[in-house]
Amino acid sequence: MQVADRADLTPAELVARLERVAPRVVRQRRRMPGVMRSLVRMKVDGPVEERWRLGYLVDTIYLRDLWMHRIDACQALGRQPVLTPDHDGRIVADVVGEWARRHGQRFTLELTGPAGGRFVAGDGGETLVLDAIDFCRLLSGRSVGEAPTHPLLATIVPF
Repeated sequence: MQVADRADLTPAELVARLERVAPRVVRQRRRMPGVMRSLVRMKVDGPVEERWRLGYLVDTIYLRDLWMHRIDACQALGRQPVLTPDHDGRIVADVVGEWARRHGQRFTLELTGPAGGRFVAGDGGETLVLDAIDFCRLLSGRSVGEAPTHPLLATIVPF
């Protein structure tokens, strides 16, 4: 629907619109009172059924969702995303942290590619090696038709 609504805009018009809207959205997020971020909770369903704090939704899920849409768009267009350790690596590291908290097991995770890194929790855990983007796509449920190759990779992380 969003694509269809903007189909008549040129790339320059899309960029101009984003440049106009983005600063306002960022300001509104920053102005959100801390009490709202922590006390307002909402029920979510699929891929997990949980209650999320508004702050988690706004600060974490929206960021991951937008990032993953960028990856999805690149894949749909047959283009390689431009990834950097400073930007994309930070998002991937956040996903790894939540993944580790959700499953609570020991592991060594070696994620390849510019957004990758080496992550360890505890001693003696199994070593998993895969591409950082594939890891995120798998945990988000976007790897349609691909079964996790290890039980820990079946741990869902919301995007």
